[in-house]
Formats: sequence, structure tokens, C-alpha cells
Amino acid sequence: MTYPVHGAGLGLRRGHLMDSLEAQYPAQVGFLEVAPENWVGVGGRLGKRFRGFTEARTLVCHGLSLNLGGFSPLDEAFLKRLKQFFHTHQITCYSEHLSYCGDEGHLYDLMPIPFTEDAIKHVSARIRQTQDILEQRIAVENVSYYAAPGQEMSEIDFINAVIDEADCDLLIDVNNIYVNSVNHGYDADAFLKALPGERIIYGHIAGHHNEAEDLIVDTHGADIVDPVWRLLHVAFEAFGVFPTLLERDFNIPPLPSVLKEINMISDIQQQYDLNNTTAHTAHA
Repeated sequence: MTYPVHGAGLGLRRGHLMDSLEAQYPAQVGFLEVAPENWVGVGGRLGKRFRGFTEARTLVCHGLSLNLGGFSPLDEAFLKRLKQFFHTHQITCYSEHLSYCGDEGHLYDLMPIPFTEDAIKHVSARIRQTQDILEQRIAVENVSYYAAPGQEMSEIDFINAVIDEADCDLLIDVNNIYVNSVNHGYDADAFLKALPGERIIYGHIAGHHNEAEDLIVDTHGADIVDPVWRLLHVAFEAFGVFPTLLERDFNIPPLPSVLKEINMISDIQQQYDLNNTTAHTAHA
């Protein structure tokens, strides 16, 4: 499998984290991720700082507002701006959420797409249209959700059908699998292993908030917990080592604390890389 990035990644956030990375970029951070909506059209001093990152580092883009599952027409003007932005900054990897976030206006949240046959056809067509305009493949991310209105099939069957019909890639979010498994009462390991591993381009891992024993809120504002680390092990056992990015969107600690989790990702990746190398040597 050829991945667009390698190693352990980190979401680039404005503020002290961006300042810290600009002052001294840690060697263990293999790539950065940005939301393009936060950077398209940004000029001046901040735009120059961002250009410095894209000239020196490998970046991927993870969108927030494309509204793949919505009914309003896709914003083709925005997609054309994205295409130019990707060209300017040499960004070849773009992903979006398998959700909707607009209905005659932006909803500022990621809403669940109904798990139905009609929704598969609808969202798959919009993904194909997006890929045609951008002239590149995109990936969709499995999202956390708290209700499943109009559900006709399982979440895993819906995701797999969309990826197959749209002929797109997968951004696998390990934390979202765990969150949904608790909130909706399914086996996280079985769900993960049923995903199309050959479509994975990279992964996300993050922290969350335990609202109640049977309710987890996906916040990206806390440290990663042991069950999510364990699920990352399961993913590497099932699919081999893939690039994995730490998401931390608020309550962002100083860079040394962030790097502890980056180092944990790298250590797990190296563990499975070493195991695979040893296994191949043993069978040679």
C-alpha cells in the first residue's frame, strides 16, 4: 500500500501550537493536517507563515464544510478555489466527513446521514462530482454520531457501500469507532475489521469526554484513553501500519505534552513494523 504521508501526524492549529511548531519543528511529527476552510484566501503575515509550513513540510487537508450528505447543491466555486489551493501548496491528499453540515445555511455541526439506500446513492454521486471537479480522489471519514434517524441498515454496511459506489478512499478515525461502539452498543473490533483496509489513506486518533457510562462525546479536547490506544493496535494488526494523526482541537497543552502522544503513536507503529519485518524474515 502506498500512502500519501508517513509516520505520526499532527493537526496544525493557530495559536501557541503553531508558534511552537514554527520555532522548532519536532522530528517525530511526520506530517501536518489543516482544515482548508481556515486557510483558503488567507494572505498577509499569517498567509506567509502558512506558506512556510507548506514549503517545508508535508500537509494534508481535512475539510469541514463540503456538506457531502446535504441537499443544497455542492459549492462548485469553493471546490474550484480548493483545487487552486491544493495546486499552490502541493497538497495531494484531501478528506471530508461522511456527514452533512448545511441546509440553506451552515449548521456548524456534523450531522449524521441516514443509513439508507437512497442516501448511499445521493452521497456517492456528490463524492464522485467532487472528485471530478478536483480531478483527484478524496477520502471520507467515518464520523461520530448520537442518533440514527431513518436507519435501514447498519453503519458499517452504509460506509462500505458509499466507499464502493463512490470509488473513493477512507480516512479511518479510530476514536470515532470507539465512541460509536459505546453510544450505539456494537463491537468496536468487529466494526473496524469490516472496513475496507485497502482504501485507508491515513488515520485519526483523539480524546473524548465521558458524559455518562453509555454516552461519550467526541471532543478532541482530552488525552487519548487506553481503550482507544488498544483499538489502534487492533487496526495495525488488521491492516498493517498506516499513517496516523493526533487530533487536538481545544484544551491544547504545551507542545511537550502533545509530543508524548505523538511518540506513543510512533512507538506503536514501529512495534508493528518490526513485527512484520520479523515475520517476513522468518518466512523467507
